[in-house]
Amino acid sequence: MQVIEEKVYTFSKDNPPCATAEPGEVLVFKSLDCFSGRLTDESVTMRDMDFSYNITNPAAGPVYVEGAEVGDVLVVDIYDIQVADEGTIATDDHCGPLFEGTPYRTKKIPVRDGMAHFNDIRFPINPMIGVIGTAPAEGAPADGFVGSYGGNMDNKLITKGTRLYFPVRVPGALLQMGDVHATMGDAELCGTGIEIAAEITVRVGLIKNFELHWPVLETFGPAGKWYVNASAQEYNEALVCAAKEMQRLLMRVTGWDATDTYMYMSVQSDVEISQGCKPCEVQLSLRIGTPKLPEFAPLVA
Repeated sequence: MQVIEEKVYTFSKDNPPCATAEPGEVLVFKSLDCFSGRLTDESVTMRDMDFSYNITNPAAGPVYVEGAEVGDVLVVDIYDIQVADEGTIATDDHCGPLFEGTPYRTKKIPVRDGMAHFNDIRFPINPMIGVIGTAPAEGAPADGFVGSYGGNMDNKLITKGTRLYFPVRVPGALLQMGDVHATMGDAELCGTGIEIAAEITVRVGLIKNFELHWPVLETFGPAGKWYVNASAQEYNEALVCAAKEMQRLLMRVTGWDATDTYMYMSVQSDVEISQGCKPCEVQLSLRIGTPKLPEFAPLVA
């Protein structure tokens, strides 16, 4: 089993791959926390560090997937996420709805026996991957940003037992991931979850010649859903992007027309904010989830 430890700070077709994997191969990505471990204790705050997007949210990778060609879809099954025994929450002066008047603060959170210890309470962790995706066709966005290639989606549903689908825009896809949270609420209000180092075990696969515009997440079990993940600077734009893609994919498998599909989405699909800690230069990230339709073929296949 290959272990991926090299780190990059951008999603770019120019990042040289640190490893090559075959479809069906299982890989382990070793990630640092989003601060690269620089908030060493509670006396060190984000005021003391250069929180440049060029040196934060390090992602392990990228990995070149054999046979992945432009126009394909990369499939990533999340097998496991093992986190360290301590994570970090921190505030800064520009992120989240309540940043004005909130002081800089760093809080270390012990993690023991699957529980996070916050002041006098404890609660279960639910490790999730904040940054994951493939290289875009153009540009080199920092790992802290999000787009149609994936990136900093900060979707709390990207956990053990889920499956992700990414559009392949460059040969080999160039998969990378990091920014694990021991747990995080939707929208990540103060700008950080419980940021933590982790080891992520995944399996990679390919779907050949499938049109996909935005990353899709699949969950399983009786409440399994398909989620389209989209992002934009403003809520309405992100909502339109996600809704159009969900509508297009549903029409493809059901044969319904656009209006019937739109009506079905209105009564069965949910809109959920993944990352919304504005004001901040990072785009808003949201997801639209629709229950699986056992009567039809899978949404992405």
